[in-house]
Amino acid sequence: MRFPIAAAATLGVLPSLTFAAPELPVIELTAGMHRIEAEVVNTQESRMRGLMMRQSMPTHRGMLFVFDADARHCMWMKNTLLPLAVAFLDGQGRIINVEEMRPQTEDNHCAAKPARYALEMNAQWFSKRGLGAGIPLLGIERAPPPR
Repeated sequence: MRFPIAAAATLGVLPSLTFAAPELPVIELTAGMHRIEAEVVNTQESRMRGLMMRQSMPTHRGMLFVFDADARHCMWMKNTLLPLAVAFLDGQGRIINVEEMRPQTEDNHCAAKPARYALEMNAQWFSKRGLGAGIPLLGIERAPPPR
């Protein structure tokens, strides 16, 4: 069921737009003064698919991975066409570390310590904004729980 935009904004959940896969919820996060529309992947299947085969992504959009448990999660870029940056986040939404990832590679990019979330954005999104370890992302509490 889709919410009207005004109702969704009140709830802190934005409707999926053409960029998003139709079944993925979208939430708003903020990092300092920067607004992020994050598609949420909170199932094993949706986390495995991630941003594979996407050909473009608007600057303010990203994908939030919600994991079942805090762990040193790793990401790779198999079948991913876009260069991306991933920020691993603790349970309160604070950045643990940021990794830059090249498209169509199978290199592991891992959390420096146990993480609950990972946020993928376009390459250098975090570094261009001076966002690194210790910076909180607000709105993480609106993310649906893992399933």
